[in-house]
Amino acid sequence: MQQYFRDIFVSVWTILIGMKITFMHMFKPTVTIQYPDVRRPIPERSRNRLYVNMDDCIGCLQCDLACPVNCFDIETVKSLPTDDLGMTSTGQKKKLWVTKFTIDIGKCCYCGLCTYPCPTECIKMTDVYEFSEYKRHDLIYNYVTLTQGEITDVKAKAAEMEKEAAAKKAAAAAAAKAAPPAGVTPATAKPATPVATATTPVSTPVEVKAEASTPQSTETKA
Repeated sequence: MQQYFRDIFVSVWTILIGMKITFMHMFKPTVTIQYPDVRRPIPERSRNRLYVNMDDCIGCLQCDLACPVNCFDIETVKSLPTDDLGMTSTGQKKKLWVTKFTIDIGKCCYCGLCTYPCPTECIKMTDVYEFSEYKRHDLIYNYVTLTQGEITDVKAKAAEMEKEAAAKKAAAAAAAKAAPPAGVTPATAKPATPVATATTPVSTPVEVKAEASTPQSTETKA
């Protein structure tokens, strides 16, 4: 009988312990946030969706090299000497056309490593955390400001410039190959030796030998 009432007491006591938090909030005024019109403030240094200011991007690929999950896809084209790409907000001259700059947010791990090496600080983490999509392809963000026609034109001019540079390089190599090596004097033709003809008398020196007189010995017969 005692065990029976003891079990009832333990059951009620455990329920009271479990409902402690509930009882504490029963007598406090409730506060409801009218989401999504009202949102809780998030920390100032929170890392969420990336943003890229293409006006300051110089195509250095530092963000792509720092990314641990390879969510960047960047292509650049060298500009012509006559092209004026402008300056960044930090006073750095832009020398490359950025023809492709996409970020796959579906791969992003929000580590923020891509923001630190950027020399112009054009890429940063924002506080936007609501960007869910029904299709995975919609999570690939394109930040390029050039139109498709401008990209085609830029690539065509760059290909033409590379072709001309290759032709000049080949011509210079051919000229260097034809030229004699440094320090070697080119051989000159020797003057022709005159050949004696039949009409030209040739004098042959005659060697005159002086015969030495040998004294004869006289034998005296006894």
